[in-house]
Amino acid sequence: ELQNPIFPALAEVVGGALAQRGFTPVLCTRTAGGLSEADYVGMLLEQHVSGVVFAGCHHAEQGAPHDHYRLLRSRGVPAVLFNASIDGLDFPCVSTDDMTAAGQAYTHLASLGHQRIGLVAGPADHMPSRRKLAAFTEHARRGPAPVAPVEHALFSLEGGQAATTRLLRHGVTGVICASDVLALGAIRAVRRAGLSVPGDVSVVGYDDSAFMNCTDPPLTTVRQPIEAMGKAAVALLVNQMENVSVYPEELLFEPELVVRGSTGPR
Repeated sequence: ELQNPIFPALAEVVGGALAQRGFTPVLCTRTAGGLSEADYVGMLLEQHVSGVVFAGCHHAEQGAPHDHYRLLRSRGVPAVLFNASIDGLDFPCVSTDDMTAAGQAYTHLASLGHQRIGLVAGPADHMPSRRKLAAFTEHARRGPAPVAPVEHALFSLEGGQAATTRLLRHGVTGVICASDVLALGAIRAVRRAGLSVPGDVSVVGYDDSAFMNCTDPPLTTVRQPIEAMGKAAVALLVNQMENVSVYPEELLFEPELVVRGSTGPR
């Protein structure tokens, strides 16, 4: 889906890298009431597609249907998965290290004196969110705070706002979000509660998507190395097309904390 600006950015990198190699990129997007992921795969197979890159798709959702991935595997169609996948799909995966990302965000807030830190994660069956939650829980367990509240939300501005409103009832002074869109919703929730960012509550996003340095305040976030990851995904895809041995392993890329104005001392 294209509401999160990180996906158009990734599509631009992947599409450009494919075009440079002589392929014609086709973008299939998720829209409410539109074609399902399985429908798209069926259509692409009818068109004799050379390979598929999946980003923000069902491979990262434990409770979603996955038969279309197995169909691609049975047909011998190359595919690459972007960001954490469930087990057993047998395709290579290109991911940002979610556990490191959550650790960077938590350590940053703790270094500013925050003790009551909350997490706004994606849906409970979302694999990248599960990894962030595991790292957050481990850091919180070693920290001084008796409570480390967690809220799950859909990846939307409204979801971030609702989840953060619930976190504020726990008295958090720091909020870590699983996407920049969720973080913008968190900032809105803080302001609706009559509080300020970062004066009363610090907010950390995830992705470093477009224009996050232009928000008010500019968003502290954990950057995904989209350029490098997109090019790696295309290289893995083309290698499969050319019958080069590619193992169904996960390439983990290091995230980078980008400190801006949405975080400050407790």
